[in-house]
Amino acid sequence: MATFNVNEFNRKMREAQRKAEQQLKREIDRVNRANKRAVDEYNRKVDAHNKKVIADYNSRVRDHNRKAGENNKRVIADINRQLRSVKSEIRYTEPERLLADRVHQAVATLDAREYDTFLSYARIDGAEVATALRDTLEELGVAVWFDEVAIVPGRSQSLQMDAGLRKARTGIALLTPAYLAGRFWTERELGALLSKETLIPVLHNVTFGDVSTYSGILPDLAGFTTAQDGIFDIAQKIAAAVLFE
Repeated sequence: MATFNVNEFNRKMREAQRKAEQQLKREIDRVNRANKRAVDEYNRKVDAHNKKVIADYNSRVRDHNRKAGENNKRVIADINRQLRSVKSEIRYTEPERLLADRVHQAVATLDAREYDTFLSYARIDGAEVATALRDTLEELGVAVWFDEVAIVPGRSQSLQMDAGLRKARTGIALLTPAYLAGRFWTERELGALLSKETLIPVLHNVTFGDVSTYSGILPDLAGFTTAQDGIFDIAQKIAAAVLFE
């Protein structure tokens, strides 16, 4: 009769357990590899889908921007043709035409800016006219940087002008009694501002004589004046000068 061998039994049990553990490990590895392949494939499809969605969206945006750009160019070209045509109902004085031509030629040499023009005015007596001028210019397709450059006490006007000229290709100074005599400028500062090639003076309730008396160094100042033209006509003249095809 065979004798039960405890050591042999334990050896076989350990071997069976080892084989079972190896088999379990192989199965776990197989499942992990399969899961990784499935996850990688899913991520690949999601990534490809997302790239396609983004590419389609970017394509639509580029197409929209291209069409908008072409339309804007047509609108600007049409405005310039109308406003600068010899048959236009808008009539320029000779100093006005020289001013508009000077600004237009200067704009042609400048790089692109965020705005076509900035409008500097004194809130004390210029807010109403400035707002009307801004609204009319924007209706004509001119991008106007407006309220941030309103002239108010306690601010550095020279710094404001520098900021305006960094953001816009041209500037409009709405000259009113408060703008001239409200101690916002020194004579030298105002003279330097109005001498800039891309600065357009618009006079309201002041005369060229008043400006010359205050600034001293600008006896031949050219600009537009509400004493001669309405806001709409002035806006048309400015739009023709600052918009560039």
